[in-house]
Amino acid sequence: MSNWTYTLYALILGIVAFFTGEIVTFIMLGFILMALININTTLKRIYEKNDGKEKAIERDI
Repeated sequence: MSNWTYTLYALILGIVAFFTGEIVTFIMLGFILMALININTTLKRIYEKNDGKEKAIERDI
């Protein structure tokens, strides 16, 4: 997914949180979402880095 979809989800959750009075929950969910996005990005980078090494090893064989 791209950044604009994350922004759209955050906006929708923010509107719902405002009307239900759950602002603290919204903020905590925002922190959790940011952490998960960072973990996902890091894992993708590690995977791409390792995938490149495996292809180089296969070419040498």
